[in-house]
Amino acid sequence: MVEIRQARYFVAVAEELHFGRAAQRLQMSQPPLSQAIKQLEQQLGCELLHRTQRSVAVTPAGAVFLDHCRALIRHAEEAEIAARQAATGRGGRLSLGAVASAFSWPLPVVLERFHEAVPDVEIRTQEIDTHEAAAGLLDRSLDWAIVRQTAPVRGTTATSLFTDRFVAALPIHHPAAEATGALDLADLAGGSWVWLHRHISPDYHDAMAAMCRAAGFSPVPAHWARSVTSQIAMVECGLGVSVVPAAASTPRPAVRFRKLRHATATIELTAMTRSTPGALAECLTAIATQLTKAEQ
Repeated sequence: MVEIRQARYFVAVAEELHFGRAAQRLQMSQPPLSQAIKQLEQQLGCELLHRTQRSVAVTPAGAVFLDHCRALIRHAEEAEIAARQAATGRGGRLSLGAVASAFSWPLPVVLERFHEAVPDVEIRTQEIDTHEAAAGLLDRSLDWAIVRQTAPVRGTTATSLFTDRFVAALPIHHPAAEATGALDLADLAGGSWVWLHRHISPDYHDAMAAMCRAAGFSPVPAHWARSVTSQIAMVECGLGVSVVPAAASTPRPAVRFRKLRHATATIELTAMTRSTPGALAECLTAIATQLTKAEQ
């Protein structure tokens, strides 16, 4: 396998077409350079340079090899720069996963601020369910995740960003949709409910169930969603009622959001990283923490 050092030696001689000038350019003496080129030709089994007492010329095989050596050196330099940038939180790529509702808030403002701070970082994003975050971080398909609260997982770190209360989400034609003031959750006991599978977001599911039990009933779900966003979309279709985090209650023409009386259950919005996250993920967590805490 050709080494970077060998590629640099050959490029210098091929461009200078003179061993003495090439040695000066490489800041070395001529005999070791000549010996290195001979060893390279022996290693490859072909002549790269045609030498006479008065001239040096690149052979056809040498011309092809020269292009590849230049590319090899360029890639090596790019790799060195990328590693240094990543170590200092500059440059590189960050793979991000988030629950669907986070793409409405807070990710737009968080990513805007992040790009201002480190504009040369490439962000790759994907929608995930809460239960997928830890596995993605541990197998390194993700570097950072934002989810709806999760139990600690060995090898990961969770940072609470925002503590949110629940609100009722009602179709526009629901009898309680146009009322003012807080709503008793028990008033929705007999309605058709839009629910969330527990395996998708255990803490979120359990908080919903705990609120209903505290209100004196256990709803029988008629419709099943996979995210807060799809919960609200199902409500907007008139399929039923639900409870969702207040931060997700952005105005929609066919949905009414009502505050809940006596409901004390909350849900955390959480940033997750590996236990040793790296500079870029740490920077993103710091920005997200600052921006979301300002909303509380």
